Amino acid sequence: MPPPHNPRHPIHPYTSPSSSYKTSFISFYCLKIIESSVTMFLYPVLLSSVFSLFIFLILRATVRRTRRLPPGTLGLPFIGETLQLISAYKTENPEPFIDDRVSKYGAVFTTHVFGEPTVFSADPDTNRFILQNEGRLFESSYPGSISNLLGRHSLLLMRGSLHKRMHSLTMSFANSAIIRDHLLLDIDRLVRLNMDSWSGRVLLMEEAKKITFQLTVKQLMSFDPCEWTENLMKEYMLVIEGFFTIPLPFFSTTYRRAIQARRKVAEALSLVVVERRRERERGERKNDMLAALLDEDRGGFSDEEIVDFMLALLVAGYETTSTIMTLAVKFLTETPHALAQLKEEHDEIRARKGEMEALQWEDYKSMHFTQCVVNETLRVANIISGVFRRAMQDVTIKEGYTIPKGWKVFASFRAVHMDHHHFKDARTFNPWRWQKSSVATSSSINMFTPFGGGPRRCPGAELARVELSVFLHRLVTQFSWVPAEQDKIIFLPTTRTQKRYPIIVQRLKRDDAIYRLKRLMQEERIRKQLSSNT
Repeated sequence: MPPPHNPRHPIHPYTSPSSSYKTSFISFYCLKIIESSVTMFLYPVLLSSVFSLFIFLILRATVRRTRRLPPGTLGLPFIGETLQLISAYKTENPEPFIDDRVSKYGAVFTTHVFGEPTVFSADPDTNRFILQNEGRLFESSYPGSISNLLGRHSLLLMRGSLHKRMHSLTMSFANSAIIRDHLLLDIDRLVRLNMDSWSGRVLLMEEAKKITFQLTVKQLMSFDPCEWTENLMKEYMLVIEGFFTIPLPFFSTTYRRAIQARRKVAEALSLVVVERRRERERGERKNDMLAALLDEDRGGFSDEEIVDFMLALLVAGYETTSTIMTLAVKFLTETPHALAQLKEEHDEIRARKGEMEALQWEDYKSMHFTQCVVNETLRVANIISGVFRRAMQDVTIKEGYTIPKGWKVFASFRAVHMDHHHFKDARTFNPWRWQKSSVATSSSINMFTPFGGGPRRCPGAELARVELSVFLHRLVTQFSWVPAEQDKIIFLPTTRTQKRYPIIVQRLKRDDAIYRLKRLMQEERIRKQLSSNT
């Protein structure tokens, strides 16, 4: 039996007192060795850090002397101005980060964010120049967290002839003819299917995500809503959370969860691809995006390429459009006059049709004020705030400034859309600015780039407009609503509402809609009579 521990002699209970001095000597010797080792390790690290800082300062000074960079500051070594950018985008109003530097340096300025020197453009002409010279002077370049989570074969990261080929393929499944002849009925059906279960308190952003995710899965793989699609969507939400994090799993738990979720999504999509290859061998074929990717006449793709491609399209197809749906409702709720005019337009469409009769292409094309609402929501919301590119060579831009080869450039759409010089009262939601009679439309339309531009313009732009229009049609003709509580917009990791925009919905009776339409028509006749009398 081991001897009991004696508190007067702080030694291990299994060690005899006579060995304590030997233990102390050995411990002291070991500590000296450890201390010496740590010093030997830290010295070169410290020396390397000092040397790196010295090189950083020398290079910064050299670059400024040899090239005429846009004015600005690179901030602190390594960190730059990343913390200021993140802090701004954590607030309800991220504009000061841009506004302060534009007022100090001009619409094109130099900064240092996400570990790299970056030229930031808030100038519409420079943005257009960057977008149109994709593949010649600039190439797509995004933070490591986004690149790792989307995969190297995603459309966002593809370059050259492969990108051109895949962009064209995507466009062929989202053009006006395909939407008119095939997708519109599915969009209307899935919107109605989801809204059928609405009652009481509804988290609008969550419901919009369900709708757009189901629509995208249907378009890509011909799946209708089921348990599999619900589980896939849950994993996708974790992937998106990791987009703007430090891409180091041991440092960021959010990024680690995103990587794990990405792996699960890839495995699920891989199983679908394998099964569809088997169906193809049996002579079975569906008319969707996956079928086109498996088509050998197009050159064929590996399973990894197809999975990366579909994974990225699912993100693009549901995250951005669902946010636009939510913010459109928020902006309309806060602008009652615009909401009333939108309801009038859709009540007129519904009065010509049966209560549950599907929308036709002619109905969509008659939604003129709706398109004004769509444009203004896109302009104010700025779901895609801008795009990153990397200079492939030294590039000279307006005013003689040079963007050095290898530097990143950020073309900010948000900065242009929210600039009072380009859009009157730019930070006010005003859908009437997009009416044909508006003088501002002709000068502003060239500065309006919610879907990007050039060879990388979003191939699903028209599809997103149709989905939002159908969603608004069904919402305003079937429901009235009020906000359940105050909510605000946040911008990190992506643009969204903080509380998922909870609303209290009440289903309208068909008679209510007809009565409301007749009342509006009567009021319009009275207004015309009064104007003619005067």
